[in-house]
Amino acid sequence: MPPDPIILAFDTAAAHCAAVVVQGDKTLAAQVEDMSKGQAERLFPLIEDVLAKAGVALSDLCAISVGTGPGNFTGIRISVSAARGLALSLRIPAIGVSRLEAMAFGTSGAQTAIIDARQNRIYAQTFQNGTSVSDIAIIEQADYSADQPTLCDAPIALPATMITTQICLANAAQIAATRMTTDQPKPAPLYVRAPDAALPSDPPPVILP
Repeated sequence: MPPDPIILAFDTAAAHCAAVVVQGDKTLAAQVEDMSKGQAERLFPLIEDVLAKAGVALSDLCAISVGTGPGNFTGIRISVSAARGLALSLRIPAIGVSRLEAMAFGTSGAQTAIIDARQNRIYAQTFQNGTSVSDIAIIEQADYSADQPTLCDAPIALPATMITTQICLANAAQIAATRMTTDQPKPAPLYVRAPDAALPSDPPPVILP
């Protein structure tokens, strides 16, 4: 029986720079660093650190899983661009996974996953046995009410089960493993709303077609 694929997953869609290396259901190494800026400079050194901790070389990787959002616009573009470039150089698939989907992975029954969308709003999506059954909605946090259990990825003033960034990434890697044999589209940023501020004058990282 062939060994489980080794997958690198990383994410910079929130105020962090995070990466894990997963083989099957086992996390070989993980590193999560809180930061509000500087992810572009830190991401590749952090990936190198995590691979070294796992005792894994780039050539050992079978796929890359990348967080596509929702979240910080610039952060999403940083990680998606990095994943596509790295996968192209290694000739392995890059598979995009939303944070909400990763949070709900492996759950049973009806669950609603929520993420802080800032300005007292949240992103919310409903899942049934880990499969989405609704689109992502942006709602006022004060208006949120769910009839089923709620999952969150950061402290929030609502009754919810916390899913840490490390668990999210490990889940995203396992989701990617199930999609390696299908013709997956290249990862692309998951933008749910317009940015809060004007885009910078400098050109953004190029997302290849």
